[in-house]
Amino acid sequence: MESRELMRYRKLGKTGLKVSEIGFGGEWLERHEEDESVELLKYAHDKGVNIVDCWMADPKSRDIIGKAMEGERESWIVQGHIGSTWQNGQYVRTREMKQVVLAFEDLLKRMRTDYIDLGMIHYVDALEDWNTCMNTEYIGYVRELHEKGIIRHIGLSTHNPRIAKRAIETGFVEMILFSINPAFDMRPACEDIDIMFGEYDAGLSGIDEERAALYRLCEEKEIGITVMMGYFGGRLLTKRRLLSGRPLHRLSAFTMR
Repeated sequence: MESRELMRYRKLGKTGLKVSEIGFGGEWLERHEEDESVELLKYAHDKGVNIVDCWMADPKSRDIIGKAMEGERESWIVQGHIGSTWQNGQYVRTREMKQVVLAFEDLLKRMRTDYIDLGMIHYVDALEDWNTCMNTEYIGYVRELHEKGIIRHIGLSTHNPRIAKRAIETGFVEMILFSINPAFDMRPACEDIDIMFGEYDAGLSGIDEERAALYRLCEEKEIGITVMMGYFGGRLLTKRRLLSGRPLHRLSAFTMR
């Protein structure tokens, strides 16, 4: 049996895209040899992985993904971020349009493509940033890319269920890149990701109602979710005791319809 036949695929909400249940997160590619990273992506693709997220702005990571997809672009679904920029050798999240446009054009060039399947409004956790995105030329640029077919679908990445809900209510955001794991799901909405990674109160139990309501809304509105931080930044794979005195890797799995 071919390796790809073992992979399972799901429809990503109203986008209609069929994505593999396991995706490729491109973070930290730049820490490895380029040839090794290119081969890793190709190996994942041979095993049936067809979706790759590239929030990274560094040239090396983008070049690696572009080389790995060469000749196979149509069989990959690329989740590319708008507002993730590389300035003076550092990643910078910005809505400053000169930098936003330069970084997105660089993404296309290094990916060796003329379109991005899922164009992501990049990393919005705070209401102030949301308002900036929605009330400046930034969102006009996202819409223009969509109208021209340069991005096929509009998505948003966030760790905050309140921002995710606002995105769904716009009517034009078709999917969300959201942090889902048994630890985050117990914690209330927050604008600071560092707090989400902090110590947990022993009294927390069960899924936070705002998050549960978000998942129900996504199901109702056919909003696809791709998952980031599924292992709580690796903490679910360790024996560190952060939650009610129990190791996180022993927490019972939760289910969503």
